[in-house]
Amino acid sequence: MSAEENFNKLGLSLPPAPKPLGVYKPCLIDGKYLYLSGHGTVQDDGSLIMGRIGLDLDMEEGKLAARQVGLAMLSTIRENMGSLNKVKRVIKVLGMVNCVSDFERHPYVINGVSELFAAVWGEENGIGVRSAVGFGSLPDNIPVEVEAVFELH
Repeated sequence: MSAEENFNKLGLSLPPAPKPLGVYKPCLIDGKYLYLSGHGTVQDDGSLIMGRIGLDLDMEEGKLAARQVGLAMLSTIRENMGSLNKVKRVIKVLGMVNCVSDFERHPYVINGVSELFAAVWGEENGIGVRSAVGFGSLPDNIPVEVEAVFELH
């Protein structure tokens, strides 16, 4: 099945593609690679999930927030590329977790986006290399920010 078919089978909706809040491009194509800038927790109504994991949100809510970031990223891909099918595979994901200093489950939280990508592009192409790190704060107090690199067909 194609990435678009896989996404439709999930029954999830895409939020609006986020617009830059600074001086940067949301995505950039260089040869056969698509680079996505850091994306946040944009919901279907355009609002943001906010809060710090370990203080305002628990680990499960953080994982759901990371999935929401992944949906925002898919929205950016679809808006700029026309279709999720233009992406061949995930190369690299950097997940940033806004959390209290003693929180240690960053990889679990970022699994929210990684599991989404694996469901869309399949395990072989949807899972790339990854880093999941904790931060003392993120813009607008969002709980998760993710940037990624994809290979195009």
